[in-house]
Amino acid sequence: MVEAMNWISEVVRPKIKTLFKRETPENLWVKCPETGQMVFHKEVEANGWVIPGSEHHLRITAQQRLKLMFDQGTWLDVPLPDAPADPLKFRDEKRYADRLKDARAKTGMTDAFKVGFGRVAGLPMTLAVQDFGFMGGSLGMAAGEAFVRGAETALEKRTPYVLFAASGGARMQEGILSLMQMPRTTVAVRRLNAARLPYVVVLTNPTTGGVTASYAMLGDVHLAEPGALIGFAGPRVIEQTIREKLPDGFQRAEYLKEHGMVDQVVHRRDLKGTIARLCGLLMQVPAEGPAAEAAPAETRTETKRTDDKPEARPIPA
Repeated sequence: MVEAMNWISEVVRPKIKTLFKRETPENLWVKCPETGQMVFHKEVEANGWVIPGSEHHLRITAQQRLKLMFDQGTWLDVPLPDAPADPLKFRDEKRYADRLKDARAKTGMTDAFKVGFGRVAGLPMTLAVQDFGFMGGSLGMAAGEAFVRGAETALEKRTPYVLFAASGGARMQEGILSLMQMPRTTVAVRRLNAARLPYVVVLTNPTTGGVTASYAMLGDVHLAEPGALIGFAGPRVIEQTIREKLPDGFQRAEYLKEHGMVDQVVHRRDLKGTIARLCGLLMQVPAEGPAAEAAPAETRTETKRTDDKPEARPIPA
C-alpha cells in the first residue's frame, strides 16, 4: 500500500502537473520603478519604453534608441576604430578583461558607444548613443574613439551631430587613459563648432562624472529626458561632503532646467520632432520638404564641400 501511494505521489501527480502547466514568459510584465505598477511589456514597448500613467522613462539600449530616432527605424552603422582592450592589465575583484568579455556577451556591443548615420524626419544626421548597460556607459579609450569617429563622420557628411549621453563617468579600470578622453572629445566638439555644424546633446538617466565634465555639457543645445539624473558627483556624495541636505529634485532634469543648466526637458515621444526642428533651424534646412528630399539617397557617399568650409582633419591622438 505504501509503495502504491509513493508511485501515485511521486510519478503520477508530477506528470499531471506538467501536462496542465502553462508556460508564462518572464518578460510579459514590466514593473514601474516609481509606482510599482505592472504593465504589459508590449504596451511599454509601443509607448517608446515609457510607463503609461506614471510617464517614467525606462533606460533603453543604444539599438532601441537608434531605432526610435531614425526614419523607418533604419540607419547605417558607423564602423568604430579598435582600442587597446586592457592597457593597464587592471584587476580588482575580477580581471578587467573578464568584465569586458561579460559586458560584450550581455549587450552584444564592443563597448559603450554606438554611432549611426541616417535620416531623422528627412534630415541627414549622425547620432551617437551611450549604452548604460555596458559597464554603466563609462568613458574609456574605446568610447572616446567612438565619440571622435562620430564627430568626424558628421564633419565628412556635413550633418548635425546628436549625442544621447548616459554614463556613470570615466572608466576607472583605464585610469589616466580614460581621463585623457575628456580633452580629446572636447577637441572634436571644437572642430564641429569651427565647421558651423550643430552639436545637440540629449541628457538621459543618468549622466554623471567625467562625461558631464566634458562633451555632455558642450552642446549648442542641451535637451534632457524627464526625471534624468544629471551632475558631476552623485547626491549622496555631495551631502556627505558638504554635510547639508540637498533640495528636493536636486540634479534632476526639471531642477536643472529651472536653474539654466538644461535648455528644455522633452518627453521621449517628442524627442525626434524636437531634434529635427532644432537641427533644421541651425542648418537652415527644413526638417521635411524639398530641401530634405534633395539630400543624397541613403547618404552613402560624402557630400561635396564648398571651398569656404573647413576641411575635415583627424582628431589628434
